[in-house]
Amino acid sequence: MPTPFVGRQAELALLNKRLDRVTSDGNGLAVAIRGRRQVGKSRLVQEFCDRARRPYVFFTATKGASPLEGIADLMAELRESSLPADLELVPKSAPTNWPDAFRALAAVLPTTPSIVVIDELPWLAEQDPVFDGALQTAWDRLLAGRPVLLLLLGSDLHMMERFTAYDRPFYGRADSLVLGPLNPAETGNALGLDAADAIDAHLVSGGLPGILRAWPHATPALDFIEAECADPASPLFGVPEAALMAEFPAPDQSRRVLEAVGSGDRTHANIAATAGSQSGALPSGTLSPLLRRLTDEKRVLACDTPLSTNPGKPALYRVADSNLRLYLAALRSAQELSRRGRPEAAYRLVQRRWAAWRGRAVEPLIREAVELAAASGDFPWPDTEVVGGWWNRQFSPEVDLIGADRAPVASTLYFAGSVKWLASPFDQHDLTALRTSAPQVPGFIPGTTGLAVVSLSGTTKPLNDDGVQLAWEPHDVLRAWSA
Repeated sequence: MPTPFVGRQAELALLNKRLDRVTSDGNGLAVAIRGRRQVGKSRLVQEFCDRARRPYVFFTATKGASPLEGIADLMAELRESSLPADLELVPKSAPTNWPDAFRALAAVLPTTPSIVVIDELPWLAEQDPVFDGALQTAWDRLLAGRPVLLLLLGSDLHMMERFTAYDRPFYGRADSLVLGPLNPAETGNALGLDAADAIDAHLVSGGLPGILRAWPHATPALDFIEAECADPASPLFGVPEAALMAEFPAPDQSRRVLEAVGSGDRTHANIAATAGSQSGALPSGTLSPLLRRLTDEKRVLACDTPLSTNPGKPALYRVADSNLRLYLAALRSAQELSRRGRPEAAYRLVQRRWAAWRGRAVEPLIREAVELAAASGDFPWPDTEVVGGWWNRQFSPEVDLIGADRAPVASTLYFAGSVKWLASPFDQHDLTALRTSAPQVPGFIPGTTGLAVVSLSGTTKPLNDDGVQLAWEPHDVLRAWSA
């Protein structure tokens, strides 16, 4: 039985818009779709093809295959697809190079609108330096003037960005669509969960459809984790494990740096110490380029800097995907216990680390929600453009929320705030701590700069009389995406 398709209505609408354009003007259109592994690119495009009811071919490249093997696979997919009006047009012997392969593809295109999908495009370009140029030539001479929608998919974000860069053959020929994970509102709708449980489910799953499809309806996150700890082959473990092995197959320095951040090290110095060896910490000249690569190219790490009207240090690193973050922090150890037939111990391990992990993991999500709410206009500080946090070198204090007009160095701070994602409500003690910490942020003006509170369990009393202009609970966080 096919698994249900979850969310993605906006993305389907964008693809349908482009297919409508192909249909109306009779010319080809290319879209490069990039997104991290397991985010659902192939599933989205397959759903689009199924709903479009147009002739299509869906070709997926194989990593490590030779160019001849890739071309043979494409011809095999063509024969099995709904694309050719006449199977006799498909060559019985596969071409020996990509220019001839694309000519064969163009020859079988129908006169009516059709769809051509090439999945895992970077693997083809990786195996044959001629591929990019051959595709560009085929597009310009054979495909662009035909009613075909060409969808080019890839999980290597850096290579997909390079594919359409100004110095590459396909520059200016494809629209770009970045596919992220499902948002928290989509996660909640798919699973039938209330706001607090939907946010937990999003943090655990990372919004990845491959995990959500295995998630029983209306099941809270910890209940799901407890059930999955009895199954070491569960997608809860398998999806992040596969992503980790695909991106970092060898236990090299990049992998050690990622695992250091995943284990909780946030600063350059701590990462260097953990990722180092018996001879000492990882040298800065080695670590800094690795961090840049993992942040800017791989996008597996995110880097946060203190937000205020003065430049601030230190930068803090975190694993960008909350599912991989949980895997490195707890699920990998739990999986080992599960494999040894100890599911109860596996669940207890996750349970022990849950509150501290969730408290940190939810902060970037809440900052994103506050930014979305500010952009919508229904917000106490509508000029807010960016939401971050602030800390000093001693991490005393740390302010969870800072709303400002720009980053990394702001001109104006609009508010400072606190996130309390615990079972107990935000109380007078927490408010006093916020009032004490906020004035230490450069640019905070008492009496002018506002105060904000986001709490899992609400507040012990209304805070309007205490100068707090924004007091959010989980449903407010989720509403930022619902809107």
